[in-house]
Amino acid sequence: MIDSFYLAWRYIVFNRVKTITLVLCISLVSFLPFALKTLLNESEHQLMSRATTTPLLVGAKGNSLDLVMNSLYFSKEKPDFISMKAIEKIMDSYLALPIPLYTRFHARDYPIVGTTLDYFEFRKRTISTGRAFAMLGECVIGADVASRLNINVGDSILSSPENLFDLAGVYPLKMKVTGILDKTNSVDDKAVFVDLKTTWVIQGLGHGHQDVKTLKQSGDVLSRSEKSITTSAKIKQYTEINTANLESFHFHGDPSIYPLTSIIAVPQDEKSATILMGRYLSEQKNQQIVRPKQVIEDLLGNIFQIKEFIDAVVLIVAMAMVLAVFLIFSLSFRLRQKEIGTILHLGCSRSTVVKLIGAEILIIAMFSGMLCYSALLVLQHFQGEIVHKLFIS
Repeated sequence: MIDSFYLAWRYIVFNRVKTITLVLCISLVSFLPFALKTLLNESEHQLMSRATTTPLLVGAKGNSLDLVMNSLYFSKEKPDFISMKAIEKIMDSYLALPIPLYTRFHARDYPIVGTTLDYFEFRKRTISTGRAFAMLGECVIGADVASRLNINVGDSILSSPENLFDLAGVYPLKMKVTGILDKTNSVDDKAVFVDLKTTWVIQGLGHGHQDVKTLKQSGDVLSRSEKSITTSAKIKQYTEINTANLESFHFHGDPSIYPLTSIIAVPQDEKSATILMGRYLSEQKNQQIVRPKQVIEDLLGNIFQIKEFIDAVVLIVAMAMVLAVFLIFSLSFRLRQKEIGTILHLGCSRSTVVKLIGAEILIIAMFSGMLCYSALLVLQHFQGEIVHKLFIS
């Protein structure tokens, strides 16, 4: 049997182009269904793990899937905004703890999540290095943000403008990194967390500038009275918040109407959750309350319907590939009739020929299996990032 494998190996090495082609074809056909199953299982795990631990979500009426994906996975689809009054409504009900979220902005393609410290306790996130944000302009970053951007505690990160032609004159805010979260293999690893007020500063609802009372140049002050001072656009606005200029930062308008993208509502018990949902169904016309787990289950139901169709396509392609491989081997054996005849004339039995062909097929199958297994190991190593890019982002 060893002699059969040796002769088969020498033949394979001599016809390396045909062998490589066969190995790649068989490996690809074998890899596709396993890869699809791996990615779908990982997507289900990632989606359900956060949805299951998030009891209720409050947001503007509209597409509930966009609301859940933005609030739980910080996707780029932005739902309509709700106001801070929604926080007061939940607090006044004494039925749930509200955790506000404002996920409109980004810093170098990483989402900036405006929230409160309750979020870290709710998600059971701990800070590996540094501390939580404590004042305006401070941030806590995920483990992946820190490693990929090579940022440490004490460094800074800039918010990115929403577009290149920002007519409102909202400047990028330089935020100081005060802490780095422990790695959790979740979307929190790829986020920048700040206080809600910091996101409102990025939006331009609040700002800091020179003390207008001390301005002396006539071009800086357009008018001055006992009640107000009107300044020109030349007045210097701060793009970084520190202890020296913190007191100069202030907000305009009514804070109760400042925007939020959503609120995570953590009820005291299932009865409180049912009562709270009933109130939103009966009283609220512009807001909705959803169970993220139910929304994600509906999404996964659609995904697995697509998977069944893809499985059928992959099966048909696999059958076609098997037939093609069979045809290649058949043609190869026809072309090797003289070679096989020579082996028989040398006194070898037909079983020896069968062993040679079987050894050749076995070697090709072994290399195909090794290549497929290696590709699956690589896929499993990067499956979290691939799923986050393809299915969640």
